[in-house]
Amino acid sequence: MTETIMIPTWKDGLLQPFEKLAAHEQGLRHKAISVFVNAGNKTLIQQRALSKYHTPGLWTNTCCTHPQWGEQANLCAVRRLDEELGINGLTPKYRGQVEYRAEVGSGLIEHEVVEVFVCDTEEALALDMNPNEVMATRWVDMAELREQVVANPDAFTPWIAIYLSKHSSMIFATEAAE
Repeated sequence: MTETIMIPTWKDGLLQPFEKLAAHEQGLRHKAISVFVNAGNKTLIQQRALSKYHTPGLWTNTCCTHPQWGEQANLCAVRRLDEELGINGLTPKYRGQVEYRAEVGSGLIEHEVVEVFVCDTEEALALDMNPNEVMATRWVDMAELREQVVANPDAFTPWIAIYLSKHSSMIFATEAAE
């Protein structure tokens, strides 16, 4: 039996808890977080597990998820780094908010209001990947990542393409947003 996860979703003009899959089926606007772990000019990307209910096997940013109802975005980012990749001890820095709407296959729609975080580290970062979430990771130079997303968009999630094309200066600014 699948666990029912309640996420913060705007429905009828109010923010309220709503079941995650149903929010995607109905294309409802909902909260999310995305994290980029960077080492110099490289960022850690992950290939989503084949068991994911949308965008399986696609490459994306370090990690992303939906905060649970009542969960603070920064604590959600820390939790998800650990749950997906076994990353502990990094402090996510808030970079800003992004809103997008994208079809993600199988009739599902991500309409997200995303709190974006970055973490700075070294490439030697220890990982302990959760195979239910992640099938592979790699460090990639930012210029190379942009080229790869343009050359082969079907290998990447829609949201990483949106982040790189429309919000790159906010996300990868050299100074953290306050």
